Amino acid sequence: MKTDSWIVIVSVLGGLAWLTVLSLVLQQGFFAEFLLDRHTRLAPYPVTMQNLMWLVFFFGVGLVAVRYRAGTLERAQIRHALLPEDESTVLRKEDLGEIYSRTRESDKKKEYFLQRLLLRCILQFQSSSSVNQVNTLFNSSLELYHHEIELRYNSLRYIVWLIPTLGFIGTLIGIAMALSNAGAAPDFQDPRLLKLLTKDLGVAFYTTLLALVQSAVLVFSLHMVQGREERTLNTVGQYCLDNLINRLYSKRGA
Repeated sequence: MKTDSWIVIVSVLGGLAWLTVLSLVLQQGFFAEFLLDRHTRLAPYPVTMQNLMWLVFFFGVGLVAVRYRAGTLERAQIRHALLPEDESTVLRKEDLGEIYSRTRESDKKKEYFLQRLLLRCILQFQSSSSVNQVNTLFNSSLELYHHEIELRYNSLRYIVWLIPTLGFIGTLIGIAMALSNAGAAPDFQDPRLLKLLTKDLGVAFYTTLLALVQSAVLVFSLHMVQGREERTLNTVGQYCLDNLINRLYSKRGA
């Protein structure tokens, strides 16, 4: 199984452990109702909307961790020094064979933006001997890679949308149950009924409040990690531009 899958699985297991600890610690009080809906009357505990939201939240945390790891690995590729980084080296067509081989060996599965970008540009220059064509391919590839990063966050964006939706559904269910219980009561003016109805409504709104807090955490994490990954791609592009594109020498171009 891939490392990314293991990260998500471990995150979900961490969510189960988190719920276990909370269930043991929080038996009564505000936080027991807010975080767990500990005394739910909808279904036997631990079958509550809050617990489901926590599992979805930790699944989202796992996706954030996967993207953070991907950005870290992408940034680490620059340290391989696949290209000359001095200020005087000029690259001719016959110099690119060794760089191409070294680049392929460093990323046999073609997973990283740096190696994929280098291989494309080197092949284009070897086939056309045109720096202009290489530069055009370089710009097009960067645009495609930025779009690829956007697509990689689709699942996480869905999780960010799903959590508030679950919270709102939980609130509607809680309100419906509270009103249903009130309608079935023999004496609607009983003070005990009013107290029970108020408590049920309060617990119902806790689901939306918890969902908004969880969603805010994930949205912040999403933007931070995606921004970090996009900055890494920009760094990769700058590295290729400075150490490959600007060093290419073509006799025909001269």
